[in-house]
Amino acid sequence: MSAGFVHLHNHSDYSLLDGACRLDRLVDRVKGLGMPSLALTDHGNLFGAVEFYERARAAGVKPIIGCEVYVAHGSRHDRARAADGKGAYNHLVLLARNREGYRNLMRLSSAGYLEGFHYKPRIDKELLQTHAEGLLCLSACLRGELPQLVLEGNYEGARKAAAWYRDLFGPEFYYFEIQDHGIPDERTVAQRLIELGREMGIPLVATNDCHYLRQDDAEAHEVLLCIQTGKTMQDEDRFRFATDQVYVKSTEEMEALFQGAPDAIRNTLEVAEKCDLTLDTERVQLPEFPLPPDFSDAES
Repeated sequence: MSAGFVHLHNHSDYSLLDGACRLDRLVDRVKGLGMPSLALTDHGNLFGAVEFYERARAAGVKPIIGCEVYVAHGSRHDRARAADGKGAYNHLVLLARNREGYRNLMRLSSAGYLEGFHYKPRIDKELLQTHAEGLLCLSACLRGELPQLVLEGNYEGARKAAAWYRDLFGPEFYYFEIQDHGIPDERTVAQRLIELGREMGIPLVATNDCHYLRQDDAEAHEVLLCIQTGKTMQDEDRFRFATDQVYVKSTEEMEALFQGAPDAIRNTLEVAEKCDLTLDTERVQLPEFPLPPDFSDAES
């Protein structure tokens, strides 16, 4: 019998012109697959967080609010990086464990737009150190810092980076993320992270970096990417994903992919248990602005 699985890395249509999952259909898909929980990790923003939270709760699916942030290699204030983004930043997945974590996610996302925006809403490690409380961290996809170091053959650098994140978020709240969409580099990275995880005592989670609901949505997603990049489907040099596997897979599909690392499947349930955020969405919440002594609310 299947032990169960939770998708922890997912992009809705709030990952603008990149994710193709509508929130209502994403929640329905996961509920139909019998999964107890679901994370939302849109790129750099929390635009869909409250809508997702309410839809998931209404469907009986435990919502995990997260974000796949862009972490600048240096300072978020540095604007002297290439326009194509290569080498400018890495990806990192952050999940809110509680209300403080959610507040910190909001702070990080806002700072990415207000302080670090340069082609992408970037944060940096200085901000991470200030706003790490209440967050659980996954090492992200091939664009993450650790996978990039592994692919460069810089294993000592990967070890040092892993230790930095583990010490920042705490050993209970930092996981190596492994993926397998049929891309050879992913298997190279996964094998090395499995070895490094054993050496450093860092647990694994398996994710599928979902950008659309079903495999046959891959072509529609390519069209979306064409809109994003100003290309057409006839352009041979257009940006496209190297796989049609970034869809919401069943537990059985994920277990088959990671037969060699069953703990990476089980640990998704562990992560879901560690993330226990509740939001008060029943009342209107507006900021309070103190008024000068001579003014009333009506006059303001």
